[in-house]
Amino acid sequence: MSLVVMKRAGSAETFQRLISLNNVHTAAVVSMEYIIVLGKYKVAKDRLYTKTHEWIKILDNEAIVGITDYAQQKLKNIVGVELPEVGTVIERGARLGVVESIKSVEDVYAPVTIKVTDVNKKLEEEPDLINRDPYGDGWIVRGEVLNRDEVKELLSPEEYAKHVESEEHG
Repeated sequence: MSLVVMKRAGSAETFQRLISLNNVHTAAVVSMEYIIVLGKYKVAKDRLYTKTHEWIKILDNEAIVGITDYAQQKLKNIVGVELPEVGTVIERGARLGVVESIKSVEDVYAPVTIKVTDVNKKLEEEPDLINRDPYGDGWIVRGEVLNRDEVKELLSPEEYAKHVESEEHG
């Protein structure tokens, strides 16, 4: 499995579409920020990660949470999503939601303590958005980060890529 860091030179929206199409060669040409490609898995460098394969993108005190490209590929075809209620406070490591695929049902855990301010209602009708665009339209919740110190305990993109590599190679 090879580890590649690519610089993006186009719009973030274009890049997200290319990522979701798994078009690595084009993404290398059209990008603006960085991404790590680990074999067939992609790790966005503008997020932090958990060992249980959730990502979090911090925007001041708000955060967006989803599952990683690695997680969605392991689950295969996602057919259902259970979302939390807006207003719910979810402690770090507690169940944030559930993702159901044709292969299994998996819990999604809160990377940090978060007060849910929005859920991705599109997933109720199109749960496969997570497969098609795990780092974009496939986000699961938005929320207020209630404990900033917990952010320090998350994995960097490089650490997460090494974690995935160790899982793949036992």
